[in-house]
Amino acid sequence: MSLNFGRQFLAIPGPSVFPDRVLNAMHQPTTNIYGGDLIGMTETLFPDLRKVARTEHEVAIYIANGHGAWEASLRNTLVAGDKVLVITTGKFGPGWAAMAETHGIDVQILDFGMQGDADPDQLEAALREDVNGEIKAVLTVQTDTASSVKNDIPALRKAIDAANHDALFMVDCIASLACDRFEMDAWGVDLMVAGCQKGLMTPPGISFVYFNPKARKARERANPGQYFDWNLRIDVEIYYQYFCGTCPTQHIFGLREALDMLLNEEGLEAAWNRHERLANAVWAAIDAWGDGTSICHNIADPAIRSVAVSTVNTGVGEAAKLRQWAEFEGGTTLGVPLGFDVDPDNHFRIGHMGHLNIPMILGTLGAIDTGFKSLNIPHGDNALAAAASSLSQTKA
Repeated sequence: MSLNFGRQFLAIPGPSVFPDRVLNAMHQPTTNIYGGDLIGMTETLFPDLRKVARTEHEVAIYIANGHGAWEASLRNTLVAGDKVLVITTGKFGPGWAAMAETHGIDVQILDFGMQGDADPDQLEAALREDVNGEIKAVLTVQTDTASSVKNDIPALRKAIDAANHDALFMVDCIASLACDRFEMDAWGVDLMVAGCQKGLMTPPGISFVYFNPKARKARERANPGQYFDWNLRIDVEIYYQYFCGTCPTQHIFGLREALDMLLNEEGLEAAWNRHERLANAVWAAIDAWGDGTSICHNIADPAIRSVAVSTVNTGVGEAAKLRQWAEFEGGTTLGVPLGFDVDPDNHFRIGHMGHLNIPMILGTLGAIDTGFKSLNIPHGDNALAAAASSLSQTKA
């Protein structure tokens, strides 16, 4: 007999769980795209998107996933033959780098593997070696969902400044925006890319590129083509120019509702704190499971873990068995491993981003704990008690 007869719970690191309110907002007939309320509603998105990123600068919306935002970021700032330095701490930095190479960009990699964060000292040293200023941009992610590491963006900015280098600082916040603290202007980020389907709680389909005047200046020497040109999307005379064509009507309805929930009801600081509290509960459970067993955090140091996702390492083949059991018997879909090419069956991921609360987190942990027991996978005791204790002791 299977117990999997209720609503399947998605515990992957994006797309995240979408609030019913967002889905209901999207569940309406398509409206007039040439006039009326939709135009005014769309214009309200931009100041609120700026608030989420803590910036006063520009943001362009693309009908695309995060890879589309990567494409737009490269096309608007770089040309073939330019050199960039890409900091990699998992799977997604290399993905951004590979896309840059398709544009003829010369990519230099600074790789910190799957279990560590970026070292600002090594970044500073690499930039100091670039005595002729050939590196046009430094690219990195704030959170890599493959490894679950969180990079110290302010420290990397300081390293660039210490090297007295003029490279653009470009950051991927697709997994971290509205989950981990991010302050674009205060932290000196020139360009940031994000998506709607994780911390912003809206079904996949739209992404964002934020850019300051320095990044916009780089656009003058680039040739992004019509669709990806951010200038055409921010200096608009007619509504359709925001999207280079038909707007994503239902996504606009959903994103508006999500931003209302995030900014006007919960508050951004409160959302950051909630993610931290829920992440600590997940980490307490992982610590308990790992007592005397092979189960452990992929990122050992809590200070460099993302509060949006946790990558968990297990004994040989145990993670694959657990994922299978959790999805088909436990009603809980866990994240598959990414970037672990040698032993993929030894890793799983828990997404804890976006629209989540205590019962959702404890339910996920309970499903995992039950899976360990059902499969006779060695694990420590009292994981749920540890998680609950963490939640009760953490101050708001």
